[in-house]
Amino acid sequence: MTSTEATTSIDTVTLGATDPAAAERFYADAFGLGPLLRVRASQEPTTGFRGYTLSLTTSQPADVDVLVDAALAAGATSLKPAARSLWGYGGAVQAPDGAIWTIASSKKKDTGPATGRVDDVVLLLGVADVVASKRFYVERGFAVGKSFGRMYVEFASAPGAVKLALYRRRALAKNAGVSPEGTGSHRIAIGGAGSFTDPDGFAWEAGE
Repeated sequence: MTSTEATTSIDTVTLGATDPAAAERFYADAFGLGPLLRVRASQEPTTGFRGYTLSLTTSQPADVDVLVDAALAAGATSLKPAARSLWGYGGAVQAPDGAIWTIASSKKKDTGPATGRVDDVVLLLGVADVVASKRFYVERGFAVGKSFGRMYVEFASAPGAVKLALYRRRALAKNAGVSPEGTGSHRIAIGGAGSFTDPDGFAWEAGE
């Protein structure tokens, strides 16, 4: 890993929860992401859409179903039932702590038995201005992996790290099946690339 990769990767995502012990149990039962995901106590007020989603990508639809079913069994609420679309197969759930998760595969047909394995974890930030936010992160050393004008940007990431992507807030909410309106705390802290706050109020913390 180069020094640039080390300073521009997401090592951990920390979610704020009113009941952190319950949230930790949920994530252990539903997704088993280990040290990539942390939970800590938060009483910060928040209503509606928090401005981000976390996405789990898998190799085939059967794995999407396994993860969605595990999340629902652990206490999540279905926002969008898993289904085929133009881009693949996926669905969305809301965890008991309020975080929204999308689970998807770019494939529409299974090629083998379901494993429930997560290939990538992606943090999608809903932003007001994709171009401005892209520039903000590029100036901090992030390398662009994919870019689709004013709609979507995905940054390159180190192996095993959480990927960072930017999406227009309204479009991100629509993709998750919720209203884009929301106020208060994001209830998320992003760890690994230094301490700063981005143009949309997302807080970063220095990695360990």
